[in-house]
Formats: sequence, structure tokens, C-alpha cells
Amino acid sequence: MLSAIDHAFMRHVVMNNLSYGTTEEFAFRQTIYAQTDAFITNFNQQPNQTHTVGHNKFSTWSDYEMKTMNGYKQDEENVEFRYKMFSEKNNAEGVNWVDAGAVTPVKNQGSCGSCWSFSTTGALEGMHQIASGDLVSLSEQQFVACDKPLNHGCNGGSMALAFKYAKSNAVESEADYPYTAGAGDRGSCEYDSSKGVVTDTSFAMVTPGSVDQFKAALNNGPVSIAIQADQRVFQQYTSGVLTEGCGTQLDHGVLAVGYGVEDGVEYYLVKNSWGPEWGLDGYIKLGVEEGDGVCGIQMQPVQPSA
Repeated sequence: MLSAIDHAFMRHVVMNNLSYGTTEEFAFRQTIYAQTDAFITNFNQQPNQTHTVGHNKFSTWSDYEMKTMNGYKQDEENVEFRYKMFSEKNNAEGVNWVDAGAVTPVKNQGSCGSCWSFSTTGALEGMHQIASGDLVSLSEQQFVACDKPLNHGCNGGSMALAFKYAKSNAVESEADYPYTAGAGDRGSCEYDSSKGVVTDTSFAMVTPGSVDQFKAALNNGPVSIAIQADQRVFQQYTSGVLTEGCGTQLDHGVLAVGYGVEDGVEYYLVKNSWGPEWGLDGYIKLGVEEGDGVCGIQMQPVQPSA
């Protein structure tokens, strides 16, 4: 007789079009699913939670597989960390660059530690749209395949280093240089400089640890950020405002695209690169607090001026 969790696992397999070559692999994935299900049930039953978690395509992924997508690598030796003070006097009560038309649809990095490239293109796309009125989806593949040796393709990289690359290498559009690294293969560089459409004229680090400075930068445009994303409270997020439990060991590059208030809780709106089926249509709301911030969001923010 199959148990309720057995039936739930089989539905998950069918809904996500999964298949396993051996009975051992099947049992291994079923065990992970059961552990994830227990975490979800326990978490959502706890009182005073400000966000919910649930099953998604990662419910049967191992910790190792999840870590392959967390490719942010801080590189202090090869970046001149220039900090910019943003004017705080005109900070709005709320900002949403998605509604303002400066954010492209949510993308999917696949099984490649290229999160840093998606954060980079997202920031460049936003600043370019704000300056020109033209929203152009830019090529992550160019960064993954061509931005070397300082960045490392599917093995990780830094947004600041990617902005440095974009100062001397105009970035092609997604249409001209599409993403092919989803299976974890960096691929060879096929950059055509004649097709470059956006160049980063400069970039600056946002003052770390300050809510007002972070909001001031967000009033200026989307901000590339690094967070810790290897905890289940983040990976299985479905709704609400995540306010604790994810740590500050930075390992994942994402994009802050606004801020606001939900049910009395302040949040930053963050665009991820795990596909639109994850989280809130591909987004997550992280709580606002001074210091490092929830998931370390205020530790390494950086913004280009495309």
C-alpha cells in the first residue's frame, strides 16, 4: 500500500516530467522529496512566519546539485571597490522597476553557476532602459563564455568583475547571442563586437549595511546583489516576506528591483534566475533591516551606469 507521501512523490515526478534510470536513483530522490515535504510541513505550521514555503522543481535536488547554481564568487583582488554616496532626500515610499518596464522577463540559468551573469545583465538592462527607454534582453552567454580569466563561467563569478568586462566589451543582445550553458557547459566564445548594444560606462559599490543608501540606489535603478541562497527557507520559498533563516555567507548573484511593504513588513523585491515557476513568478521578497540585511542582501550591492 502506497503512503500519502509516496503518492505525492509520484505526482511530483509526473508533473515535472522526471525519470530515473535505476531503482536506487528513484529511492534516493524519493527520500529527498520526503525530507523536503517534512521541512515544508513543519515550517508552515510554525506561528508568526512571515513567508511560506512549498514544493517546486527543486524538491528532489540534492544539496550538491543546488550548490552548482550558486556561483557568486567575491574577488577583492581584481576589483577596485569604489563606493558611491546616493542622495537619500528623494527616496520614494516604494519602488518597482518591474512595473516601470525596466526589467526583462525572469530567465533560467539551468544547472550552471552563472547566476552572476544574470544579475549583471539584469542591472545593465534596467539602467539602459531607464536611460534610453528601450528594454533589451542582454546576453548572459557572452559573459559565461567570454568574460575570462577573471570570471569562471558555470563555475562562478562576480558581478563587479562582469561590469568591468562590459566597460571594454559591448554586450550583445540575447537574440544575437542566446544562452546555451543551461546544462553546465561554458561553451566557446563566439562574441561579435559589431553586435554589441550596451556598454557599462562605470559602476560603483553601494555603501554596505545601510537601508537608506540601498533604497537610494534602488531609486536610481536595479541593483546587483549577492545573497546566501543555499538554505531551504530560500530554495522552497513560495510567498510572503522572508525575514530570517538564510544566513549571510554570500553564494548567489541576483537582482534587487524595488522595495515596498506587505502586511506591515518592509521588503526588497528580488529577481532570481531559477525560472518563472520558482517563488513568486520568479521573484522573492526579502525583509528590510539594517546591517548585512536578510540573506546578506546589503553586504555587496553594486550598480552600473549603462
